[in-house]
Amino acid sequence: MKAEINLNDEDDYPFIHGSADKTLRFIEKALSVEIGIRGDRLFIYGDEDNVSEAERLINEIRDINKKGYLLKPEDISGSLKEFAEGKPISIKRIFEKGISIPSKKRLIIPKTENQQMYLDAINSYDVVFGIGPAGTGKTYLAMAMAIHSYLNKKVSRIVLVRPAVEAGEKLGFLPGDIEEKVSPYIRPLYDALFDMMEIERASKLIEKGVIEIAPLAFMRGRTLNDSFIILDEAQNTTSEQMKMYLTRLGFSSKTVITGDITQIDLPYGKPSGLVEAIKVCQDIEDIKIVHFTDKDVVRHRLVQEIVKAYERYEKRSNGE
Repeated sequence: MKAEINLNDEDDYPFIHGSADKTLRFIEKALSVEIGIRGDRLFIYGDEDNVSEAERLINEIRDINKKGYLLKPEDISGSLKEFAEGKPISIKRIFEKGISIPSKKRLIIPKTENQQMYLDAINSYDVVFGIGPAGTGKTYLAMAMAIHSYLNKKVSRIVLVRPAVEAGEKLGFLPGDIEEKVSPYIRPLYDALFDMMEIERASKLIEKGVIEIAPLAFMRGRTLNDSFIILDEAQNTTSEQMKMYLTRLGFSSKTVITGDITQIDLPYGKPSGLVEAIKVCQDIEDIKIVHFTDKDVVRHRLVQEIVKAYERYEKRSNGE
């Protein structure tokens, strides 16, 4: 079967000029169809059902592009996995669930059920724990929600916090001001921030203190009101640090605490504050704990395989 879609240069620029090529190749592979573009016409070849599904999918993507958002292959990967499992695809549905970042015309889309649960939890709860391996979107999605909340005037500032384990939280001997001292430890948060907001604008907000970068040690004695606070790499907090952090939350504030309890860098024998906090807080009704697994890894496809391989290796090493 063959299907044909007429394109126009104004609304279908990504298709005509090639910026959507990777997305089309992704659809080809997932739906076992062939897609070609000649001038202002897009052709789809393959089995009838798959061609119809690809045509509908491409038209939904076109509608989203018209709103100014360019979808990437990874944005629709979850839906295509659902299609392979016999579930219907709806790009419109995932678009409605996405986090819009108007400043960059970005749309951050949850790609797994746990990611959607995580976003729903952040919307509904003031304290949320995101626990799981690297690449599951814990920090990235939290940052997206923080920026979305600030841009929509739900909070007046964003506070990014991380324990500086390698420096033992004793940063005074390091050269430079506090931002320069802690910058190496906060770099992953910077990366996520600059991916969603123009560097110049983000830098100005940092200068004004609207976006604050803080090592965990500097949180003692403070009360944070009207803020969205992210504590990243929380598995490297001590019990005392975690208790101190959790009691900093003020009025009209929200905090997301992320960490991987399999990657604790504390000195041997020092218990993780995150591990303890999960046990302490699990029965508090207004606190939500979301657990991610290797199935939620959304980085390069090999990352998921590497995570699985390490889990198998560790089980063998422990005699399981």
